Amino acid sequence: MTWASPGARRPRALVTGGAGFIGSHLCERLLAEDYRVVCMDNLSTGVLQNVAPLLADEANFEYVDHDVSTSLNVPGELDEVYHFASPASPADFGRIPIQILRAGALGTDHSLGLAVAKGARFMLASSSEVYGDPLVHPQHEDYRGNVNITGPRSVYDEAKRYAEAITMAYHRYHRLDTRIVRIFNTFGPRMREDDGRMVPNFIRQALQDEPLSVYGDGTQTRSLQYVDDLVEGVIRLMRSEETRPVNIGNPVEYSVREVAEMIIALSGSRSEISYQPLPEDDPRQRRPDITRARESLAWEPQTPAREGLAKTLTWFASLAEASSAGQGS
Repeated sequence: MTWASPGARRPRALVTGGAGFIGSHLCERLLAEDYRVVCMDNLSTGVLQNVAPLLADEANFEYVDHDVSTSLNVPGELDEVYHFASPASPADFGRIPIQILRAGALGTDHSLGLAVAKGARFMLASSSEVYGDPLVHPQHEDYRGNVNITGPRSVYDEAKRYAEAITMAYHRYHRLDTRIVRIFNTFGPRMREDDGRMVPNFIRQALQDEPLSVYGDGTQTRSLQYVDDLVEGVIRLMRSEETRPVNIGNPVEYSVREVAEMIIALSGSRSEISYQPLPEDDPRQRRPDITRARESLAWEPQTPAREGLAKTLTWFASLAEASSAGQGS
């Protein structure tokens, strides 16, 4: 079912961070829903290849190279603004910490201001990182979190917490129609090989028959959400009347060691597990309470972890094959 009725004007949406992992999947879905899409990215972590197939649809898809933390202007009408621009990988926290804070603070402010000017509905891509290393399990939206505000992860955690605060300020003061999605661990095709997060790390190492680096003793837990399920939740939230933050994630919980073992088995790798020191402020457990999403959006994830991991492995393997073929030619 598409959002635009037959013969109606196609709605126009801006997706900041649209060439990133999640943003590119969202752009693809919006085009399939008969939107016109403006994809904005400065390619600090996104890659143009993620949206290359969409560029052929010149009438409905436009790519703009721009850093939203500097300013923001999009000529013409906009019906929806999806603010997904932000480096999100732990590998980036020490590499570009100021840029991450600027994307969360200035980038969100600029995106909100544009939504006010255009009369557009606004969505903020927030994160389960707002809960920090949680003392409540599973995490529901009313939990205020346990964040080390001066730790190395704080550049991302606090950027998202501030982004939520300013989004609600615009909602109350400017009466802007806003949505906040708190995204839990999401994986799938188009993740960066050097992302630094669990799934791409394990897959890259497994495909090369290298030891899988498990930090700590591997008993810390994560929930694994396939990207298609996330995008479905995002679309449903944007079309709902729910203005409170909503967790979108998979409540099925796995230990990090279990995820490593699954990837070894699915890939047929000869890899073993290598235990490494646990990074500072790495959460011991992370699992969403999705009661609000079920009640407000009639949403819950549909893709089992093993199925999603198999699809992601296939995608990463195809990248490795293409790279090998290119080097051999």
